[in-house]
Amino acid sequence: MKITHKLGLAILLAGTAAMAQQSSDDLPAAPSAVLQQQQQQKEKEQQKRAQEEQQREQQLREQQQSQPAATNRDSTPQAANNSASAPDPATAAEGSSNDEPLTTFHTNVNEVNVVFTVTDKHGHFVKDLKQEDFKVIDDNKPAAQITVFARQTNLPLRVGLLIDASNSIRDRFRFEQDAAIEFLNQIVRPNFDRAFVLGFDTTAEVTADFSDNAEQLAKGVRMLRPGGGTALYDAVYFACRDKLMKQQAKESIATRRAIILLTDGDDNQSRVTREEAIEMAERAEVVIYTISTNVSGTKMKGDKVLERMADATGGRAFFPFKIEDVANAFQEIQDELRSQYLLAYKPADFASDGRYRSIDIVAENHKNLHVRARNGYYAPRQ
Repeated sequence: MKITHKLGLAILLAGTAAMAQQSSDDLPAAPSAVLQQQQQQKEKEQQKRAQEEQQREQQLREQQQSQPAATNRDSTPQAANNSASAPDPATAAEGSSNDEPLTTFHTNVNEVNVVFTVTDKHGHFVKDLKQEDFKVIDDNKPAAQITVFARQTNLPLRVGLLIDASNSIRDRFRFEQDAAIEFLNQIVRPNFDRAFVLGFDTTAEVTADFSDNAEQLAKGVRMLRPGGGTALYDAVYFACRDKLMKQQAKESIATRRAIILLTDGDDNQSRVTREEAIEMAERAEVVIYTISTNVSGTKMKGDKVLERMADATGGRAFFPFKIEDVANAFQEIQDELRSQYLLAYKPADFASDGRYRSIDIVAENHKNLHVRARNGYYAPRQ
């Protein structure tokens, strides 16, 4: 008996969430993590409301299941399938707000999921490739099996907009604010995507928490005022560990996690290193897109930092020639986030040893195509 059923693209990756949370306590605490304590009470209240909502949904499902079965012979298995998926109200709303047909799937702890993009030699996105066009190399060995493949994935976005509010960018700060607000207005889809705004100088401050409300996010951007030193690495570390990683752990759906980092790349105040910030981004499965505010025409030390952070996580670094080009960089990031592939695979010799494992995705028989993905991941530790 064949059942045709369109599901919303909500990917339940319990194993991935476990991998993202693994070993986050092994790294030093960034000073900006103090903000977590200030928001603990708020998070507890949110969790309590979420639990109450889930209980109400469970009661509703039980009532529906206790009703007499419909005469349609397909109704019983379809109901069983819906019950197995157990979407929460947010998931249902997200699925209904999209034009793309979505597929729900599960992965195990020994499976790895990767979001990636493909471009041709001119830098144009290639969106029509198939699973057989790709080969996955995990830790220098071909993957045992690709279990999931989706083109132009429409997974919900969880985006952190990190804005340098130090003295070094004071003269161009207002224009950057305007460009950031326009980006958030375009990229965040109501009832589907969520973003937060974080400004940083010597410390990191969340001025707008996770929301799909464009007005609230814009207010968070407008609240930022330039001044002080620059703790760039601390801000990235905090955003990955205390915001994006913990947000994913609280959700029952899989999401794409990204940071948009608007800064000149200079750091003179952080307690964690650049590589520790990158490692936390890899653990949280966060893609970092950087936009340099250095418009001097000369490549500075900070620009190399931005390139390193973007390359390691599968993102891109943008270097506008003039401040007005910042808006164009935001537009290119938006286009890329709408042009991604998703696959999940099983490594050939997976071991829960906490070790870093490299990832290389190759477009076979397409020599002129370039695949950009994160460089690797940390296996969970038993």
